[in-house]
Amino acid sequence: MSVSALTTVMTQILLVASATASIAPSTGRLPTRLPTWVPAVTSVGLLAIAAVCASLTDPVHGFMLATTYVVTVAVGAVGGSGIVPAVFAVARRSGTPGPDDSPGPLHGGRTIGVLERTAVAASILSGWPEGIAIVLAVKGLARYPELRASEPSAQSPAATSASEQFIIGTFASVMWAVAVCGVGLALTT
Repeated sequence: MSVSALTTVMTQILLVASATASIAPSTGRLPTRLPTWVPAVTSVGLLAIAAVCASLTDPVHGFMLATTYVVTVAVGAVGGSGIVPAVFAVARRSGTPGPDDSPGPLHGGRTIGVLERTAVAASILSGWPEGIAIVLAVKGLARYPELRASEPSAQSPAATSASEQFIIGTFASVMWAVAVCGVGLALTT
């Protein structure tokens, strides 16, 4: 196996490790609950190392190209599931979840986030970045009734929370998918 092929495999392993690091604490297998920023920082660090490794390889072809696409889309979709809650914790200025932390006023956000990141990653990897605009437009239109219904009539904090949750969650989710796709594209070009 050549050095370039070895580096490509190492990059893909680092991508998978990055996604695993971001979602592992949510499985509840750890003896103690970590602050939400620890897995997020670990995940981003592993992603940065993967980016460096990807920049040192030759473009992939054949089977490695196919695995690069699959791994990139999977890591983009799954890894953000751990990153977005960490960004929410930073936005709330809270490092650890408390007993009264609720998922928020926007229901189905995790599932929508996975679908959103999958579509963003597929758009980028297929060379059609305009697809990101379509994904965000569809998501905005689909969420509009919920966001409109939760507008503050008497300055209710839940209304502000819904809008903030939508903006922060969408931004963090898309940025994760774009960063992972950057590593995937570095392997393919």
